[in-house]
Amino acid sequence: MDEPNIPVMPFEPIAADEAPAGEPWIAQVKWDGVRMLAYGGESGVRLFNRRMNERTLHYPELSRATDYCRSNRFVLDGEMIAFDESKPSFREIMKRDGIRQPSAIERAVRTTPVAYMVFDVLSIDGEWVTERPLKERMKLLSDILIPGPVVQAVPEYPNGQQLLEVMRAHRMEGIVCKNLDSAYAIGGKDGRWLKIKLFRDLYAVVGGAIVEGGVFRSLLLGLYDSESAAAGAKLVYIGRAGMGKLSGRVGEELRRALAAIEQSEMPFADKPDKFREAIWFDPRLVVKVQYMEWTPAGTMRHPVLQAMAPQENPATCTFKQL
Repeated sequence: MDEPNIPVMPFEPIAADEAPAGEPWIAQVKWDGVRMLAYGGESGVRLFNRRMNERTLHYPELSRATDYCRSNRFVLDGEMIAFDESKPSFREIMKRDGIRQPSAIERAVRTTPVAYMVFDVLSIDGEWVTERPLKERMKLLSDILIPGPVVQAVPEYPNGQQLLEVMRAHRMEGIVCKNLDSAYAIGGKDGRWLKIKLFRDLYAVVGGAIVEGGVFRSLLLGLYDSESAAAGAKLVYIGRAGMGKLSGRVGEELRRALAAIEQSEMPFADKPDKFREAIWFDPRLVVKVQYMEWTPAGTMRHPVLQAMAPQENPATCTFKQL
């Protein structure tokens, strides 16, 4: 690529309980997808996720920059999403993002269409614009983006609380509120961007499972009790989640992955409920879980498995996520 300092870590919002009201705040839909930065240059378009892992081959729909951008050298920030029957689904987008065989991509383009929802621009014509306020960057983005079936600009709304209620009615994930005066802090995470979630989620390590009659009924999940899964870190049990929507081909992939890491030793520092009925795994497999809240016992209330997350490192599955 032309720019020497890419890929870069995106600017992240911090969690909040309420949407700020009035100027200089705007609100946007929080999409349940995969954060993706698109880098356009003389050599083409390259895509990197928030952990700076390349995903260019996964989404060939974005390969021709002239289809959606009037600049030939740019950096865009957005969310790659895919839909189930009615709304964006993390499980669906993982069908694309989790592909490991290049031969499967062509079929996935047909069976799992995606949309790139763009909400910011970091560079235009090779010039970084991250120090400009968000309201200026939004205008620049509007000038260069060419909306189409695959690429769309994320709309903004003046009333965060009203948008949150609309998201609640449609059982969407939540909203992100942004200060229009804010610069884009590469690798930063602060209160100039806020996320208000209706349903919380996290990445957890699979440490065990309850199996009845040869059928996986639920997975036993954990988080590490330190900054990372370094030597001495303890895997703390945080609850069990039913298989939920992980059925069919995805469910079979999950069962095969678990069979490869089964072990006799319980990996948790504390004993899960129903631990006598469980089988145990080497804690190497990560899943994304959605839940309502924490119970007084320190477990998740109403957890639901959303997807396998092979792109996530088990060492990052810590309580720091919360």
